[in-house]
Amino acid sequence: MPSNVGTLDRIVRVVFGVALIAFALGFLAPATGFNWIGWIGVIPLATAAFGTCPLYSLVGVSTCSTR
Repeated sequence: MPSNVGTLDRIVRVVFGVALIAFALGFLAPATGFNWIGWIGVIPLATAAFGTCPLYSLVGVSTCSTR
């Protein structure tokens, strides 16, 4: 798969993913019944690590600079 996630987009995904996981672990808010939703933060971390977003591929969007 070609890369379709740019540098700024990767940084935003990492920050958002870490924040969601911190919420899941109870660092950002007290434990509630909905903290499990924070584990969705694994998805933005994975897309940032691999540099490709399946949703971007389906829609035809790319935030990478042209080479």
